[in-house]
Amino acid sequence: MSGYFAEAAQNLHTVRDYLRFAVSRFNEAGLSFGHGSSNAHDEAAYLILHTLHLPLDRLEPFADAHLTESERAEVLNIIHRRVEHRIPAAYLTRQAILGEFSFYVDERVIVPRSFIAELLFEQLRPWIAEPENILSVLDLCTGSGCLAIIAAHAFPGSIVDAVDVSPAALAVAERNIADYGLQDRINLVESDLFAKLGDRRYDLIISNPPYVDAQSVQALPPEYLHEPELALGSGRDGLDATRTIIAQAAQYLTDDGVLVVEIGHNRDKLEAAYPGVPFTWLEVSAGDQYVFMLHRNDLSGR
Repeated sequence: MSGYFAEAAQNLHTVRDYLRFAVSRFNEAGLSFGHGSSNAHDEAAYLILHTLHLPLDRLEPFADAHLTESERAEVLNIIHRRVEHRIPAAYLTRQAILGEFSFYVDERVIVPRSFIAELLFEQLRPWIAEPENILSVLDLCTGSGCLAIIAAHAFPGSIVDAVDVSPAALAVAERNIADYGLQDRINLVESDLFAKLGDRRYDLIISNPPYVDAQSVQALPPEYLHEPELALGSGRDGLDATRTIIAQAAQYLTDDGVLVVEIGHNRDKLEAAYPGVPFTWLEVSAGDQYVFMLHRNDLSGR
């Protein structure tokens, strides 16, 4: 480690000391956040509390506690790896949190951060008036399986098909599904979008597909380059996967079925490409630019 870290090991003692040190190093290094935290303080607090096996929502009671020598070494190691290798915090801890849900993650899957999770926490109300009628759900591009798992909880009467083209991602999803005891309700399917779904039909299709355009992929901060490229980029304009979903979703939806898709910062491009499609843009914590909804009838003939 650099001199900064060797000096820290000799002179820092408490959780508060290491929190301050981490924030300083994160800011100095110009780290990029967006994989669970939005700023240096929150990410530093998360990494330190996780490393010390402390409650993630209770920093203050432990702030002035002194660390043992081995604890200091572990905390400095994770701070060093975050700064020097620009590894997202979720990959360092092997944990991603969405609301009250926690998932295992590693470099085989994109770090879960979909706005669709927020909508599922509310059972997609008011857009789905009777959640008990959602009996079949499809999660396209499932990655870690996070949205499939949250959907299974949101719609307890449903069977969920979780689809991904990556066998490695499906292995991570399988682990998370087992952790939640949902093997009997979530089916994993290796498929390029709808390609291997046959004649199955669903009351709800959700998808957080790749949506980063080629130019933006080239400009991504180092943190994002640890994620599978397959899960980020989607052609020149970022809409390749979304075009396929819009073109094919109708045949996989039940008569009253609903499609919900996250598309990043592509709202303007999408509306320009489909001027006749009546997209409903759903409000999430970041605004109404990121997730659209369409009913099956809206997709007919696309």
